[in-house]
Amino acid sequence: MKNRMFIGLLLMGLPVHQTMAWDWEWEIDWDRVHRIGAVLAEELAPADWQGVWQEVYQSLRTGDFVDVAWLRPEVEVTLDFLRQFEETKPFADWLLQRWDYIDVAHGAVEAHAPPAHRRAPPTEPPTVRPVPQPSPEPLPADNRREIRRQASSQETWNQRLAGRPMPERAEALAPTLRRIFEEEGVPPELIWVAEVESSFNPAARSPVGALGLFQFMPATAESFGMSLAPVDQRLDPELNARAAAQYLRQLYRRFGSWSLALAAYNGGQGRVARLLRQHEASRFEEIAPYLPSETQMYVPKVMATIALREGIDPQQMRGVT
Repeated sequence: MKNRMFIGLLLMGLPVHQTMAWDWEWEIDWDRVHRIGAVLAEELAPADWQGVWQEVYQSLRTGDFVDVAWLRPEVEVTLDFLRQFEETKPFADWLLQRWDYIDVAHGAVEAHAPPAHRRAPPTEPPTVRPVPQPSPEPLPADNRREIRRQASSQETWNQRLAGRPMPERAEALAPTLRRIFEEEGVPPELIWVAEVESSFNPAARSPVGALGLFQFMPATAESFGMSLAPVDQRLDPELNARAAAQYLRQLYRRFGSWSLALAAYNGGQGRVARLLRQHEASRFEEIAPYLPSETQMYVPKVMATIALREGIDPQQMRGVT
């Protein structure tokens, strides 16, 4: 049984030694984890969970919205499964926010791609990941532009999030996060980056090692003063939020706008700086087509989330102090 649990955890893309480290922070029902591991290893292994994680991450890192859209059936199945267990909810809360990108990209492809470039919906939930089939011919450039325009437009994201309930942990955490952002000289409205990053789950975990409310990778976390051992301080909501506020302040001071700062937060400040130089640009909109598909959707999604939660025009947010 122990080996089956390890296999199940590895199929989910989680290194075993990192899983064991959770014991410092959480009380884990190991019998339940054994059962989940057995289900994953014996019943759901054909779905290749590790492959799903990697496909989601890699597709969102490219600029191809069609590749992102085609992940929809298998990600839907994965998300439904991960939501069933408390032990897998940190993964579900990470994947839930990426589901938005996949579903929006899928809608744009359905609206603007020729029929030959669409995938028919499965008649039943897939248990084996389908082998991607090449399109019969390259997707015309005009169609690609329309897909990108729809998937990354602010109007699309405003409509997508309209009326969405607040994450269950947000009400309890928001006052503390606001105080921290104010103390760091950053607009408190930006605490809603945590909704887009982690669904306001302090334990949310990505398949590539990002962790916490604002999804810090290990190296970035350490650069902002969080230690990873013996206790991973990224799991501390206040420390995670303070580091996020400091990082956003740093990015705003470098790029001069919140749209560019958010693009750098998601897509990397080196990439954003390089694109601004290459295209002699000064605004997010000028470099957006050259950014990863996730980043192109991330910025309007954050702005739509702030508008929904705060009732303001996020473009009017003050700078840093």
